[in-house]
Amino acid sequence: MVTPPGGVGLDVGGVTRTVRDRGSGRGLRGLRRSLRRHWQLYLLILIPLAYFVIFKYIPMANTVIAFKDYNVVDGVWGSDWVGFKHFERFFSNPIFWPVLSNTFLLSAYVVLASFPVPIILALALNEVRLKFFKNTVQMVTYAPYFISTVVVVSMTILFLSPRVGLAGDITNFFGLGTIDFLSDPDYFRHIYVLSDIWQTMGYSAVIYLAALAGIDPTLYEAAKVDGASRWQKIRHVDIPGIMPTAMIILVLGVGNVMAIGFEKAFLFQNSLNISQSEIIPTYTYKVGLLSADFSQAAAIGLFNGAINLVLLLVVNASVKRLTGNGLW
Repeated sequence: MVTPPGGVGLDVGGVTRTVRDRGSGRGLRGLRRSLRRHWQLYLLILIPLAYFVIFKYIPMANTVIAFKDYNVVDGVWGSDWVGFKHFERFFSNPIFWPVLSNTFLLSAYVVLASFPVPIILALALNEVRLKFFKNTVQMVTYAPYFISTVVVVSMTILFLSPRVGLAGDITNFFGLGTIDFLSDPDYFRHIYVLSDIWQTMGYSAVIYLAALAGIDPTLYEAAKVDGASRWQKIRHVDIPGIMPTAMIILVLGVGNVMAIGFEKAFLFQNSLNISQSEIIPTYTYKVGLLSADFSQAAAIGLFNGAINLVLLLVVNASVKRLTGNGLW
């Protein structure tokens, strides 16, 4: 027995186990007590938690087919193990670099172009004093977010149609002639990004408006006392106030830089612009579903997810080091 200064004797050989057992007992009692007190909150998160477990985490086990020659008869676990064969097939395929560069360029374009627009919109709306005008602009910019991707693409195609679209009338009016935007590969990324900004900027601006609403009013009062102009208030109060939110959104955006949406790219894609519109999600769809090469498609998807994970970790570490704000 060893008697510490407090006068309590402890068995040296059983100290760790005893303390651990007591700590685990208190933890279990605390958990049961929390469940009894806040069972409504736990019940509230049960459904979304079950959704992620059932539809996100459990299916991850089937990504093992990326390392197998999967066939329906033998099943996921009965198929032959082939290691990195399907990854090597994808890396040696001549389409690898064009598809990878198209995906990265389009995703980076979306992140860089769509990141500042909601911030500018939120800062502008925050300065508007006429409530009716502010609410109207916010509603008009927010509404496109609820339009489905198929409808947005259809609207864009009709607008850019060289025969019946308004864009053709505008280009003819300025003497540029008729331009077939949808068939020219050089216009694909611009069309994709501009339509995405139009659809999402109002929704993203709401997040920044909420961050602006949380800024301490005494900062504005101090700026007013110091004689700051509106631009100086925006520069020295508003922008620093929303910077943590902006950095988190930027990290999330860069973390998903390779996970660009399949639907819009696939709907805008045609045989004439495929040189720039063929990205990893559309190529995976063609390999996995149209060609029924499930193992190859799983390998491509796993490779894409690994790039996203690495980018997320690197960008989060960089942003946290530079600004002190990050996801974790």
